[in-house]
Amino acid sequence: MNSLLRLSQLAGPSNLRALHTSKSFWSKVPISKFEPKSYLPYEKLSQNVKIVRDRLKRPLTLSEKILYGHLDQPKTQDIERGTSYLRLRPDRVAMQDATAQMAMLQFISSGLPQTAVPSTIHCDHLIEAQKGGAQDLARAKDLNKEVYNFLSSAGSKYGVGFWKPGSGIIHQIILENYAFPGLLLIGTDSHTPNGGGLGGLCIGVGGADAVDVMADIPWELKCPKVIGIKLTGKLSGWTSAKDVILKVADILTVKGGTGAIVEYFGPGVDSLSATGMGTICNMGAEIGATTSVFPYNESMYKYLEATGRKDIAEEAKKYKSLLTADDGAHYDQVIEINLDTLVPHVNGPFTPDLASPIDKLGANAEKNGWPLDVKVSLIGSCTNSSYEDMTRAASIAKQALDKGLKAKTLFTITPGSEQVRATIERDGLSKIFADFGGVVLANACGPCIGQWDRQDVKKGDKNTIVTSYNRNFTGRNDANPATHGFVTSPDITTAMAISGRLDFNPLTDELTAADGSKFKLQPPTGQDLPARGYDPGEDTFQAPSGSGQVDVSPSSERLQLLSPFDKWNGKDLEDMKILIKVKGKCTTDHISAAGPWLKYRGHLDNISNNLFLTAVNADNGEMNKVKNQVTGEFGAVPATARKYKADGVKWVAIGDENYGEGSSREHAALEPRHLGGRAIIVKSFARIHETNLKKQGMLPLTFANPADYDKIDPTDNVSIVGLKSFAPGKPLKGVFKKTNGSQVEIVLNHTFNEQQIEWFKAGSALNRMKEVFSQRK
Repeated sequence: MNSLLRLSQLAGPSNLRALHTSKSFWSKVPISKFEPKSYLPYEKLSQNVKIVRDRLKRPLTLSEKILYGHLDQPKTQDIERGTSYLRLRPDRVAMQDATAQMAMLQFISSGLPQTAVPSTIHCDHLIEAQKGGAQDLARAKDLNKEVYNFLSSAGSKYGVGFWKPGSGIIHQIILENYAFPGLLLIGTDSHTPNGGGLGGLCIGVGGADAVDVMADIPWELKCPKVIGIKLTGKLSGWTSAKDVILKVADILTVKGGTGAIVEYFGPGVDSLSATGMGTICNMGAEIGATTSVFPYNESMYKYLEATGRKDIAEEAKKYKSLLTADDGAHYDQVIEINLDTLVPHVNGPFTPDLASPIDKLGANAEKNGWPLDVKVSLIGSCTNSSYEDMTRAASIAKQALDKGLKAKTLFTITPGSEQVRATIERDGLSKIFADFGGVVLANACGPCIGQWDRQDVKKGDKNTIVTSYNRNFTGRNDANPATHGFVTSPDITTAMAISGRLDFNPLTDELTAADGSKFKLQPPTGQDLPARGYDPGEDTFQAPSGSGQVDVSPSSERLQLLSPFDKWNGKDLEDMKILIKVKGKCTTDHISAAGPWLKYRGHLDNISNNLFLTAVNADNGEMNKVKNQVTGEFGAVPATARKYKADGVKWVAIGDENYGEGSSREHAALEPRHLGGRAIIVKSFARIHETNLKKQGMLPLTFANPADYDKIDPTDNVSIVGLKSFAPGKPLKGVFKKTNGSQVEIVLNHTFNEQQIEWFKAGSALNRMKEVFSQRK
């Protein structure tokens, strides 16, 4: 034990919330069988909504009701869409294992004895797809034993439920066990909005935000605008719920939802299943939306009943007026989609908003030189792994088998949860997939997040894959920048597995059966819910005990205790170097790659070796090659940043539009800070990443004039002036000194409020939390 550092608990504040264990103002219905003392908050929500409606004197949208119903101070909170910062009390926190490591390390370092709200950890990100479900799971348990033990023991000690590896993907587990209409949940994964399929506001955040909520600090969110999407008509044939969000992505693009909640309404809503609505909300992350949500309806009732929560469904029914928008509610933008005329879409490559209707895909592929032969077809993931998705895909595979055909491509299936896996196995769907030539992977994220030991093509080989996933950035699935990834429904993915061609349109094109005859695939058929009920499969949940110890070895390569970042010294930041000026798209995958780097998510120093690996340097058009502006030598981005840090040289990074889109991973903010970065200056930010940077004491700044991006040279020395009078709404000034002695002054905007400025001054939000708690003692 001498080789280990014991994590001691400091005395925390005595007023940690116990609201989730009290029935005062709470409906007497437990939220989950795993948390029998956590109750539905409908009575309290109703009271808060009435207070706010009386203040605002106007009808409210559904998302406003849920948000404002969770306000910390509903009587006094300033409420203005797009302007105010709301202080909220979420009902619960959910964390996946890759982000939970850093979140729990931060929570432990806060010194608090237990989480203030119900929280869970879900082991889904560290399982690499290689051979098949059982083998891959066993391998992951062995390789990640140290991390799993840490998360299990930390969860047990600090009051966090632990879903073991093999239990399933976080968002599916939340939908099956914890989500309910009216819920406000924050999750350390960008696809947390999946829970909107059950009428909850489920919002992706960084780990530091999760720590705030677990530590009983009101969670801060800029009051979102509300985009209304009116659905009319009814889905039929080859068109699925996935096509709704693929069309929305086409309309709004990857940044069109930034700063807004997307709220669906209209008669078309009732033609969707609860899991179909979850699919739509899940991929809403790809348009930059804060979250997405559907109003309470019969489909939600049926799903709650099927998952053993009929009492919640009945209670929600009593509060249906609370769980739907008021008549006359105002939306900042309204989009109408007619489901009767909506056709299947395929989006990609390299971005989830480049949409092709199925009848235009072939021509678009020919025109753009996209590879027409599909190498791999992959269905499942957190977006499309429901029982309905699996039955529809199996109905297509069965048609092929009946004609003597199998998949021409490699074909993989990722069940979203142990419950879905066990149910499709019991009902014969797994056998259909196996006979079709498919491989059922572990109940985990797998290839969707780059956890894929792909062997069928070499890195650099141009090829096409088709998936039912949500994200298809360059190198996202297999770390091969030449892979053209397309996202679509499981139905179209399965059809293309049969044909082996990207230009195959199952609505019109024929296939050749084994006997030489021609045939057309019939539209898929499926079941929203299993007729025989769900098979829960293996029990994979560990309830917290509230005791035990948590240890981290100082020699570990996977886990590292955190040291606080330096406080601001009270001066302007002067004569900083530019580490990299990024050209074009820069997602969190570009800033902090996933895939094999996931194993270092609990070790800040080790994972910082992936900083900006795939970001394109505007100076030379290359990846991971920048010039050290002190020595004149070229090197890898992380190594150059380390050299600057070792020499006491502060630096900034320059970026383009929608910088930091994609995953919620806070490592993309932690790594620059750890390696000596002080500011990120861009044309615009994605919401979660901007907040993550603020939390870690960085300065996320935007050009007041986006064209000023072109005035900056990588050789400039950068000063940020005005920090001594740093204030909300007051721009800062950037001074860029050229090598010829001239300088350019540029106005830099920010969105810091007073509390966030305190984070910057303290060095990070966690530092500020410790300051506040020490003052309370």
